[in-house]
Amino acid sequence: MRMAVRYSARRMQMRRLAAGAATGLMVLAHPTVSPALSELKTLPGQTIEQPAAPAAPSGDNTITEDPGNLTGIPDPDPLINKPAEPDQSATEGPDGTETPAAPVTVLYDINAAPEPVRRLRALIVEAAATGNIEKLRPLMNPGPDQTQVTIGTADPDPIATLKGLSGDPEGMEVLAILLDVLSAGFVRVDAGTPDEMYVWPYFAEKPLATLSDPEKVELLRIITAGDFATMLEYGNYSFFRVGISPDGQWKFFSAGE
Repeated sequence: MRMAVRYSARRMQMRRLAAGAATGLMVLAHPTVSPALSELKTLPGQTIEQPAAPAAPSGDNTITEDPGNLTGIPDPDPLINKPAEPDQSATEGPDGTETPAAPVTVLYDINAAPEPVRRLRALIVEAAATGNIEKLRPLMNPGPDQTQVTIGTADPDPIATLKGLSGDPEGMEVLAILLDVLSAGFVRVDAGTPDEMYVWPYFAEKPLATLSDPEKVELLRIITAGDFATMLEYGNYSFFRVGISPDGQWKFFSAGE
């Protein structure tokens, strides 16, 4: 779990570095504006990495209206829609021989999920897009079956936990990550069992060493290249993931293996 927290912090640091670079450009353009002291302070021995170049705009900034009385939510579908493809990966057994792993069918069409799953996902997207993290609270199963948020803290309040992890006091950074995660492809796991779940992003269930180049690009929309290299060493995606049960219960929003 500590390793997962490190990945979370690293990703958030990259977001803050990008924001700091943008602030620096504004200062150069307007020399009469003085930056905040926190933007100028550099710790001894600290190395500032260059932020990754921003992704090109998709060209579609329209706001869609959900027929289920949801208003003002952004389109939660992936930027690139592809047909579901089963992935047959090989794993190495104790004797050194490779044995086929269970196929991972990656889904991009949200209509492949049951209606309760589709509706809860849309509600989460709508809540996250408001910038008010408290909007997530009624969706997190308040009570004994509360949505699991395991980020290495004992705080029983999931919203307080997420705010504590975010780089801003309001938790908006975590909301942005949540939207990134839900824009990726997803998988159905443990089908036909009491543990059946729809999980975003699909990297949580697919060996990272088997990713194609387009899939790596999709992953790097969520994590940094440095995180990806570290995760490859362990073989598992360890950043945030979302799990929704077939009956539309938000089971977890957590980071870890």
